[in-house]
Amino acid sequence: MPKGVSIQVIRRLPRYYRFLTELEAQGVDKISSTKLADVMSSTASQIRQDLNCFGGFGQQGYGYSVPILREEIGKILGLDHIHKTVLIGAGNLGRAIATHLNFENLGFRLTAIFEKDEKLIGTMLRGIRVLPDEEIERYITSGQVDTAVLAMPKEAVEKMADRLYSVGIRNFWNFSHYDISRKYDDVVVENVHLSDSLMTLCYRINEKKMNL
Repeated sequence: MPKGVSIQVIRRLPRYYRFLTELEAQGVDKISSTKLADVMSSTASQIRQDLNCFGGFGQQGYGYSVPILREEIGKILGLDHIHKTVLIGAGNLGRAIATHLNFENLGFRLTAIFEKDEKLIGTMLRGIRVLPDEEIERYITSGQVDTAVLAMPKEAVEKMADRLYSVGIRNFWNFSHYDISRKYDDVVVENVHLSDSLMTLCYRINEKKMNL
């Protein structure tokens, strides 16, 4: 991946991939930057600037091949590499994540789920039996797991992150408000703050009302 690409550009790539996937499913074979911008509620110049960070992919007078561009963006995102992943937490949030996300199409394979609540241990999620969290170290060290999804309360994350780090986990999809990267500067963390997103929605609703 080219150096110097901003995180803002990287965060837009999944959106391109999602829209291109939908267009390909509709049988669209090629598309111009202008038409793609209309579909995505973006601008043609923004799309060209973003894609030019990685080589452009378009042809003068033709536009973009939808299946080729989708495939290339998938490669940039690393979706052609599968990361073995464990989910920590089988409560309401963990169940939603396990049930509704197609990990395999997004570069990951969920191989195990762990929980400390005895009422949830042994239940099935996504065809996977929930294991007691005391088995985490044994499971990870016996396989090639490199990523953990944390769907647990903030107050429990620091200790769990320490345990996971000690057995080699360096990649985290973190749904708590605990900042793992402040303690470990060699980890890759994607923090998901649902409350932040909801507050942003609240701001935008209020802003719209004020502008009416």
